[in-house]
This record gives sequence, structure tokens and C-alpha cells, in this order.
Amino acid sequence: MIENRIILCFASGYDAPPTSKHHVMHLLAQRNVVLWVNYHASRTPTVSSSDLAYIRRKLKEVFAGLTNPRKNLYVLTPMVIPLPNRTWARKLNRLLLLTQLRAALRKLPSKPVQLWSFTPDISYLLGRFGEEKVVYYCVDDHAAFTGYDTAQVLRDEEDLCRRADLVVTTSQTLQEQKKPYNPNTLLVPHGVDYEHFATAVHSNPAEPADMANIPHPRLGFFGLIRDWVNVDLLAQIARQCPDWHFVLLGDSTVDLAPYRGLANMHFLGRKSYQELPGYCRYFDVGLIPFQVNQLTHAVNPIKLREYLAAGLPVVSTPMPEVMRYNHLIHIANTPETFIAALETCLTEDADGRERRCQAMAHETWPDKLEQITKALLRPATPVRKAKVS
Repeated sequence: MIENRIILCFASGYDAPPTSKHHVMHLLAQRNVVLWVNYHASRTPTVSSSDLAYIRRKLKEVFAGLTNPRKNLYVLTPMVIPLPNRTWARKLNRLLLLTQLRAALRKLPSKPVQLWSFTPDISYLLGRFGEEKVVYYCVDDHAAFTGYDTAQVLRDEEDLCRRADLVVTTSQTLQEQKKPYNPNTLLVPHGVDYEHFATAVHSNPAEPADMANIPHPRLGFFGLIRDWVNVDLLAQIARQCPDWHFVLLGDSTVDLAPYRGLANMHFLGRKSYQELPGYCRYFDVGLIPFQVNQLTHAVNPIKLREYLAAGLPVVSTPMPEVMRYNHLIHIANTPETFIAALETCLTEDADGRERRCQAMAHETWPDKLEQITKALLRPATPVRKAKVS
């Protein structure tokens, strides 16, 4: 097990709903000190209301300085210029980031450093902190995200892969993409916070107040509502099946105005992580209505295992990693096939909840971190040299 180290973690917002990076870093913080760097210079912001709100939030975090939200875990939101396509901004950001990181590290105990990155564009930092290990934890096809400079992301990511001690991927698609750059590339599908979500099956949490007046059947979704979520698909089904109620939890950057007129579509906003099992307990089906495209071809949605651990029957669009669970879930890609799958889910017997829950009992985050640790502690790869920039 990794212990008594400084884990220098580069990832997007710590305040976002928990994903793999949160679960892994929280586990590492049990025996190490984690410095989470809210890295936010990979995409040029737009003048949209969501981006302007994001900028205001980030500036507030910048001025808050180094924070300590939980034992052994510190968060720094550095002051950088979010213009990744501008050479001058990239050079200035490197100087700004190094200065701020070194100042933050001086406030922490002196320990050997490991660098773990969930973002692909930080290879220019390698070697700057005397780090003993570098891990690139790749959970998405970053070059496929809207607003990213595809060519630049691919160049940066290849450089980071080649120079890392270990590349961790979370889908077979990502594994096939990254392994040619580094033989030490390990496929580790996402885990699940099993005990947390299994309370939906093994306990009897109170029904959330904002669901009390929504009739059954309730077809639920939780997570970020972004351009990869096919809300149009759900709206088509909602119009055809007015007695079914679609309940979506999460922040949205999608314009939801066209759907709010549908009496059986309910957008309840973001909920805390602690509340999610309670919502799952009173959902009838869990939904993963993602668009099927280059981005989602590489996605391994964590919510799949969370729904299953909560005992929910699941209907998902056909993504490669989801289809590996077709013995537990239903796959559909049109309104007609979705309706047929949902009808099947709504007639399943109650024993299915326990069966699905138990299927997730050995897919926990500690199990996943143990796989990564064993791979990382193998004999070291050749020493890296800092990239000249």
C-alpha cells in the first residue's frame, strides 16, 4: 500500500459531485497527504451563463487559498489564465502554477512526492517536484470534449503517457488508445462505494420530500446534465408514455426550457452525494441515456455500478463498457426499444434488487486502488528528465 507520501493530484473541481478521482484520493489520504490541484486551464471558456458562473466560482476558490476540507487532504485552486490555445498564456500559466504549487508544498510535511494526474496536459510539470512516481489516470477521451483543442490535447496526452510510470485506463477503448505509448498501461474499470449505495436495498431511508408528489413509476437519472446526455430521447418517451415520470437530478448546462412544459419530466437540481441512495430507493428504474459518440465510446459510467449497488434495474444506451453488464441491465437506443426495456424493468420481481446489489459487492474502490498500487510498486521505470519549455 502507498503510505507516508505527498500525493500531488491534478484534477478538475474538488467541489464537483464525487467521481473516481474523489474516491481514489480520499482512500490515499488515509495514509498519505494529498494536495489536490483544481486544474482548470484546459478549455477556453465561453460567454455562456454556465461558464460565467464557473469563472466566478473559480475566482472565489482562488482567493480562498489552500484549504483543508478533510483530514490529510488539501485543495489548491491556482490562479491561471484559461486560454490553452495561446502560447503566451501557456508559458505564463506554467510559471504561475509552479510558483503557487511550490508555496503550497512548503506548508505541508516533507515527504517523498508522487504525482497523479487525471488531466492530460500537465507533462511540463514532470520532474519539477522530485517526484518518485508519476501516474496518469485516464478516465475519458479528453480530446473529444466540446471546447477542447483536439490536436493540442492529443500531443500533451501522448507526452504524459510516454513519461508516466503507470497509465491507468478505465475502459477498453482508452486502454487500446494509450498502451502503444506506454507498456505500463493498466485497465482498471471504475469501482463503486458499495456500502453507501447498498443502503437503498438494506435500509429504509426516508422518501425525499421533493419526490413525494411525483407518481410512480419514477425513471431516475443522477449526474451532470451535459451535451452527452440525450434529454431529447427521454422527452420523446415522456410524450408517448404520459403516465411515466422522468426524474433527473444534477446541475445542467443544457437548456432545459423545451422540456419543462412536460408534466412528467422533473428536474430537481443537484443533490448531495449523501442523499443519492435515498433517491435510488424510491426510483423504479435507473437511466443512462447518453449520446453514443466518440466521447461516450470511451466512457465507463460510474453511475452504472451505483444504480446496481442500489438494486435498481437499469436501461442504458449501447456503450461498450456498459454492454459488458448486459446480463444485469437492459440496452436500448431508440424510443421504441427504450420503452420496451422500461416495460420489462417495471414488471421485474422484487428479488432482482438484492441480486443486482450483491453483484457489485466485489467492485469496490479499495479493490481498484489495490490493483493500481500493485502495478505502481513494481520495479521502477527509467528516470524521467524534465521537459524543456
